[in-house]
Amino acid sequence: MKKIIFLFFAVTTLVSAQKKDITLEEIWSGAFRTQGMNELNSMNGDFYSLLNFNENTKSISVDKYSYKTLEKIETVVDSKNLSELRYFETYNFNQNETKLLLGVAIEPIYRHSTLGNYFVYDLNSKSVTIIDDEKIQEPIFSPDSKKIAFVKNNNIYIKNLETKELIQVTTDGKKNKIINGICDWVYEEEFSFVRAFEWSNDSKHLAFLRFDETKVPTFSMDIVGNNLYPTQQVFKYPKAGEKNSIVTLHIYNTAVNKTSKVDLGSYEYIPRIKWTKNTETLSAITLNRHQNSLNLFFINTSTGTTNVVLNETDKAYVDIHDNFTFLEDNSFIWTSEKDGFNHIYHYSKEGTLKNQITKGLWEVTDFYGVNEKSKTIFYQSTENGSINRTVYSIGFNGKNKKRLSNASGTNSASFSKNLDYFINTFSDVNTPTIYTLHNKKGELLKEVLNNNQLANKLKNYNLSKKEFFTIETENGSFNSWMIKPVSFNSNNKYPLLITQYSGPGSQSVSNSWNGYNDYWYHHLAQKGYIVVCIDVRGTGFKGRDFKKVTYKELGKYEVQDQIDSVKKLAQLDYIDENCIGIWGWSYGGFMSSNCLLKGKDVFKMAIAVAPVTSWRFYDSVYTERYMQTPQENPSGYDENSPLNFASLLEGNFLLVHGSGDDNVHIQNTMRLTNALIEANKPFEQAIYPDRTHGIYRGKNTRLHLYNKMTKFIQQNLKNKN
Repeated sequence: MKKIIFLFFAVTTLVSAQKKDITLEEIWSGAFRTQGMNELNSMNGDFYSLLNFNENTKSISVDKYSYKTLEKIETVVDSKNLSELRYFETYNFNQNETKLLLGVAIEPIYRHSTLGNYFVYDLNSKSVTIIDDEKIQEPIFSPDSKKIAFVKNNNIYIKNLETKELIQVTTDGKKNKIINGICDWVYEEEFSFVRAFEWSNDSKHLAFLRFDETKVPTFSMDIVGNNLYPTQQVFKYPKAGEKNSIVTLHIYNTAVNKTSKVDLGSYEYIPRIKWTKNTETLSAITLNRHQNSLNLFFINTSTGTTNVVLNETDKAYVDIHDNFTFLEDNSFIWTSEKDGFNHIYHYSKEGTLKNQITKGLWEVTDFYGVNEKSKTIFYQSTENGSINRTVYSIGFNGKNKKRLSNASGTNSASFSKNLDYFINTFSDVNTPTIYTLHNKKGELLKEVLNNNQLANKLKNYNLSKKEFFTIETENGSFNSWMIKPVSFNSNNKYPLLITQYSGPGSQSVSNSWNGYNDYWYHHLAQKGYIVVCIDVRGTGFKGRDFKKVTYKELGKYEVQDQIDSVKKLAQLDYIDENCIGIWGWSYGGFMSSNCLLKGKDVFKMAIAVAPVTSWRFYDSVYTERYMQTPQENPSGYDENSPLNFASLLEGNFLLVHGSGDDNVHIQNTMRLTNALIEANKPFEQAIYPDRTHGIYRGKNTRLHLYNKMTKFIQQNLKNKN
């Protein structure tokens, strides 16, 4: 019989005696929030800047600091000195750091996109100039600092900062039809970028994407608001198997005010464009619709010729990333899973492989940069275990590897532009975030900021320890953690709540400090619950095969693994096998729904928040990456959809959704509701009006939600101790 293997870390209990209990009100008021370094920006030389709030003057400032000493060098700008601006929310420097873009009245559109009013602040003259009287998107300086490109009403504009002339680059932009320079909904959500235009290094060309979403089906949502009649939010949303935007690449020549279209052959997506070190060469990445064949193009702006310098294929799918950079000779650094784990490769400008720089049964998780003079690469990886993150340097030849962050836990680096220094952000399960300064050799120079005050505050609370362990089943070894009640007695039996996300490439079990939900789990442990999290097959950072086993079968292997793992846990003497529940959000809600239905002999209760209930309802890019289209793979879509198993419901089920969810539409919950009604199955439901996928906007929204979920758990997973 397989065993549950517990790999207990040196995790110290925060209390040895009875302390205060954590309340939901404290969690959602931000009482346990960690301090951070706001809007840290690496500057030219050995300097960085921060966005600071001055409590005395109630003003916002951008302040410049030295990496060497951590001392403040100067205040670049302070809103108290600006008659035109009482405050600002964002800032960005131009290339030579003589000007700043200041953003105010920023309002969200979707997950990443925003609208705002933007001003140029000149550091020499101390003058402030508004870019446009209307709200605009994604303004950016040209490299020569003479112009700013931005998008307004789906068209691209260029403002000359010297002559004040405004040039309209495109004229065909129209809502829900043509978008120039800004991504459509699905690109923003699934390829994780908004600004789809880039200046050439010599400021002579502007490359941009044009989205023709005319034939993309439209989705609409009623927004209740506070008016007598609701309004409608109407936007283009390509569901799996439906038509996508037709996306094309264009290059605008500033000297002759002319735009040319680039021919990239046959493709479905252009998820990245980036100028190379050669001012006449643009790179572009294309993907086919199955996303299993990627081409990296070099485009010559003088001749208009295109050349595929790299083609990467996979039997499942190829992930899009930002871990590539061009060297002075236009060779490039790239990461790939082609040997089974994500590693760093060096290619010539012609696309010939020069060297695989990193190797091993572990993953490169971030790429920080290249020092060409010393031929050194800086990166983050899972070399110290898949639940940890560590910072390293390595030579171009794959030798002289050096570990730059010593503590085991989650480390990430923010390097100076010349890569001589970095600020390391560290946390582990016992340690709230600490920021420390290091040189490029990894030597600790100084502590920048800690959260000792929070750590000391938490000593007054009744907190349990989080124990990491591994669950072994017939189908794999799964990273897990467990939180027990402080008053745990192995002779008692406790109700068990499983928390999980389980989506492709995700990670929920990590050696890092608490998030908001972790405090909720401690709150539940105080009430006598054991909480466990399991990363099953399909999750990330354990190699290609572990992650991509779920290809074309989302919800099959992950559900089986959760059920098998919980059966193992139920064999423990202190687990009440008749009192086990599961919950999840988004993909995790899809999972918790399926687990309750298909694992009805194991799970007695489930909560699904904003769940996908059929992948037929979700967007094309995400869904088809893992499932192909519904037309090609109908059984993969339907045999793992909760809609088709509503009749199996026996446990207690809480279904939650925000009616304004533009991501996972409330259609998912409504269709599952109908299926449960038709099967005459009782369940509970909570709809949060106008809330988006995160269900957080509005007074007390999160507090209300977590109060509701806590009461549901208490009512349906009775603690008998």
